[in-house]
Amino acid sequence: MAENRENYVAARALIEKSKRILVSGHLSPDGDSLGSMIAMARLLNNAGHAASATADINALGKLGFLRGTDELIPVRKLKRQKFDLFIAVDCGALDRLPPEVRPIAEKLPVVCLDHHVTSTGEFAKASIIEPESSSAGEIVWRFAKWMDWKLDAVSAEALWVAMVTDTGRFAYDSTGPQTMRAAGDILKHGVRTALINDIIYGTFPRKAIELKRIAWRSLHIWKNRKVAEVTLDRDDFRAVRGTKADAEDVIEIPRSVMRNEIALFFYQIPDRTKETRCSIRTRGDWDATVLAAKFGGGGHRKAAGCTIKAPMGVAKRQMRAAVKELLKSACRKTVRISIDKLNISGMSPEKPAAVPAPAPDDTAVKGAQ
Repeated sequence: MAENRENYVAARALIEKSKRILVSGHLSPDGDSLGSMIAMARLLNNAGHAASATADINALGKLGFLRGTDELIPVRKLKRQKFDLFIAVDCGALDRLPPEVRPIAEKLPVVCLDHHVTSTGEFAKASIIEPESSSAGEIVWRFAKWMDWKLDAVSAEALWVAMVTDTGRFAYDSTGPQTMRAAGDILKHGVRTALINDIIYGTFPRKAIELKRIAWRSLHIWKNRKVAEVTLDRDDFRAVRGTKADAEDVIEIPRSVMRNEIALFFYQIPDRTKETRCSIRTRGDWDATVLAAKFGGGGHRKAAGCTIKAPMGVAKRQMRAAVKELLKSACRKTVRISIDKLNISGMSPEKPAAVPAPAPDDTAVKGAQ
């Protein structure tokens, strides 16, 4: 946070001089996006500001249980509202915002709080970009503590959902000591952890289960199990009357394949034409953002996504080609060196010769004096 202090100060200045504030996350909000926007709007209001969060309330899926969703402004009603500041959470680019929100954000000063490694925040006047944070929710919590804003039960539960979902219940590499400190502080406010866990991870609506069943049938494994993919097209969503929110964890199907290193989930939302979206998860040294960036997407090293401007078949071929290129670029030839060719003398296998210490570096010595 120390290196971000100027941005914290700039964000505070913009907030303090604003009368009406609009908060939004990215298109098709996940737990981190929705939880962060609800918490931010709630914290702002509790601190005496007039703030509202917005989302497509018909696309929240099971996350609609969160307290605070009843206070969201539906995106279709934004035209009737006026604001003088826009705050983007878990979203580092204008084109990742809902289409109804983008025209508003383009006309207002923007504060951006995000943790994606591909985010630049160039569209914002004040950008708090912290890729080392586990979630946008963690950044909102840190900003709230810095602002001396007080959490309540609603904002705490929203931040808990944000952090739990983006850390895989604190199992991903992004979970650090600072994450657990934030979680511990949030738990002081009576978060219903067992209920939240049961709703998000223990129970599923029938249409979500049907989408998983269809996705399982599409499972395709290649490159000796290194790569696995599943597919849901528009007809699949229409058949069960499902939304993207109902397929939020479908990516876990290819990811669950033993020895899998790159998991892909191709899908098409019914109201989007000639576009295919792809969720990407990786293990080991593979960087998911390398694949996503080829198609204008982004995210984290182990979890990213993109929208490919092509029908399903073409999009799959393009992404598969990108995966093959990534795998090929990582190939390295092993160079074997015969010990007979090494210029080593006076050494025995049992007792290696001592390596002489390097001569002192005069420059280093002088600098240390």
